[in-house]
Amino acid sequence: MTGSGQADATVFTEHRRLLFSMAYRILGTAVDAEDAVQDAWVKWSSTDRSQVADPKAYLVRIVSSVAMDRLRSAQRRRETYVGPWLPEPILTTVDASDDVATAESVSMALLVVLETLTPLERAVFVLREAFGFSHAEIADAVDRSEDTVRQAAHRARSHVRARRPRFHTDRARQREVTERFIAATTGGDLNTLMRLLAPDVALWTDGGGRVRQAMRPVVGAERVAAWFAGIARRSYEGVDPADMAIEVTELNGGPGIVFVGAGRVISTLTLDLDDSGRIIAVHNVANPDKLGAVATRAVYGVGRE
Repeated sequence: MTGSGQADATVFTEHRRLLFSMAYRILGTAVDAEDAVQDAWVKWSSTDRSQVADPKAYLVRIVSSVAMDRLRSAQRRRETYVGPWLPEPILTTVDASDDVATAESVSMALLVVLETLTPLERAVFVLREAFGFSHAEIADAVDRSEDTVRQAAHRARSHVRARRPRFHTDRARQREVTERFIAATTGGDLNTLMRLLAPDVALWTDGGGRVRQAMRPVVGAERVAAWFAGIARRSYEGVDPADMAIEVTELNGGPGIVFVGAGRVISTLTLDLDDSGRIIAVHNVANPDKLGAVATRAVYGVGRE
């Protein structure tokens, strides 16, 4: 690689974490986010960098455009997805979780809400709320007028706030509830489990038609408790519950649960708490196609630059 090529690669590497973080929040999958970043690298490598005044802004514009295009295609495919569609879980660093705003912006619960936005609204929301770009900078990144960006930002923010109230539960409390949940479900302690669950708790399970999961959300504390009691007593994809290992680790900016058995990751599970610390939502990803990042133990830094 020439000196110029090495310099270009260095510049790209400096911004790679930001680019992946943006793309993942817009797309909801690590695989597609990595592809979007790779597309950006190809375009960056082939462009005349002497005409690029601000490399960071240029790269953000490329990834934003690629991610929105990919999201439009993905949304059409998801219309025929078997059962509930959930984002792809990723292992995150503790540093990301130490920042409440950063942890929230990559949480499974928020990513689910972002799925209901248009590609433009989602990109604008991510760039504005997660990364603090100005409306003018976002307008340049998404190739829209500043007024259009302001309107999209307002619609997205209102939509998210209506569907995702922010409950700032501290990390110690989150981990405590997660560990108590594991103990109650694996130990068959339904009384404790019912105390942990909010009355209107909802469980989403994503098997993608690859593995057996609930085809619709399971709603209500009694039904969710019964669902977990049932799976605790039967084998899962040929793996007996007694042969499964359960790990509490950092998933999407907070404590999460990884189930491992027969030499593979079987599923992940994250809990969302309400303002009283009870579990209001459970997201269970079991589609093998979505467990690659966790299975390979790829750890992502998803904070700002």
